[in-house]
Amino acid sequence: MIRQPANLIIGSILLIFIGGMALLALFWTPYDPAAIKLISRLKPPSAQFWLGTDEFGRDVVSRLMTGAVQSMTVAILTVAFAVTVGTLTGLIAGYTRGLADRILMVFSDALLAFPGTLLALGLMVISGPNKYGIILALGIAYSPSVLRIVRASVLSAREREYVEASRVIGNCEFTTMFKHILPNCTAPIVVLATSMFGWVVLAESGLSFLGLGVPPPAPTWGNMLSAARTYIEKAPWLGLAPGICISLTLLGINLLGDALRDRFDPRMEQR
Repeated sequence: MIRQPANLIIGSILLIFIGGMALLALFWTPYDPAAIKLISRLKPPSAQFWLGTDEFGRDVVSRLMTGAVQSMTVAILTVAFAVTVGTLTGLIAGYTRGLADRILMVFSDALLAFPGTLLALGLMVISGPNKYGIILALGIAYSPSVLRIVRASVLSAREREYVEASRVIGNCEFTTMFKHILPNCTAPIVVLATSMFGWVVLAESGLSFLGLGVPPPAPTWGNMLSAARTYIEKAPWLGLAPGICISLTLLGINLLGDALRDRFDPRMEQR
């Protein structure tokens, strides 16, 4: 029996818990997360309301579950966008070299000159607060990181014997890139995408906290934290609950990312 590393097990359990909470929220929540009941406002955790209620009497558990849907949706779509754009441009830049490589790398360096969250913040000011604006802004902000990783892998892979063999047997450049080079670049892409998932969750929460995320009354962990600031002394559970969810998600994805890095990189293999 193969013994799995602890970081893989713990990380997977945490992400399954968060993902299961989001999946369950698609079909059921204890209460309507948008229902306002002022008679129940700021109720502490109890048997009726497991994590209490907010300033409008809305159940915190229900809003956490619905917020998980928002965060997971934004993170998955953003990572998919950034990986797709970064992989395609990195593959073209690394394989073709020449003018295309120089243009793409100059553009990539210009984007990397700004921190990802700061760049996304500037783009969100232009597009306005909405879910798809966040996905586009964060996707643009993080795709240069994928581009550079893929380009470096392609530069190494394009000099291998199997690439030359592919050309000799008559395969076109498109076939060589996508059938022979791209599959050999998947390991660093998977590791980076895993780490990027955590970056996106944190960035989305930060943008929502600043009022540039998914607009209320739709709950997100970030805007729940923002609303809890006013009641930090009177109702501390309002800030603790979404903060713990964000922390567990980041911990789980970081542990899983470490496990994948160890698995794909022989130099990191534990003896």
